[in-house]
Amino acid sequence: MTESSTQQLSSARHTLACVLLAGVSFAALFLGGCAARAKPRIPWSIAVLVRPVAPQRTSPTEKVPDISPDLGIETPRPPAPLPVARTGPARPRISAPTPAQTAPAGKLETPQMVPELSPQQASSLQRETNQSLTVAERNLAATAGKSLNATQTDLASKVRSFISDAQEAGNSGDWARARELAKKAEVLSEELASSL
Repeated sequence: MTESSTQQLSSARHTLACVLLAGVSFAALFLGGCAARAKPRIPWSIAVLVRPVAPQRTSPTEKVPDISPDLGIETPRPPAPLPVARTGPARPRISAPTPAQTAPAGKLETPQMVPELSPQQASSLQRETNQSLTVAERNLAATAGKSLNATQTDLASKVRSFISDAQEAGNSGDWARARELAKKAEVLSEELASSL
């Protein structure tokens, strides 16, 4: 035999071995099937019914032995919290009001600061208040019996409100506030009278 025939024979064996190996691998994959489609070894109908069995104690007072080793490690106590420095003044303490101090459930009265006036100033403010209230009431009376539009009705309502507030302020002795409210009522009543 010659060298070329030996090479051909060796080449043929090598090719045969590769083909045989490829065939066996293909057969193993084909016969083994897909791993995702493989059936579980335990059917699910049985697997659902199987539950683990917990060990039962013989008596409820039986103490379970501690199996953790004692390492003898002592943990130090945490340090005490540091005092916090306040940056502002302390909050004022306000006690709860007693039932006698609480206001009735009706209208809450707001405290009014009334300026201290001399008797001459008080009488002058009272006279001006009465004059303005008289003019406002006269102009308001002129609208009685007339049909008013929405704007005029609103003005008349505001005039009545200012007259009422001015009378309340006068009754409480706040003649400066009473005069201001009476002036507002007078100005609005004149506007109302001019619009008729």
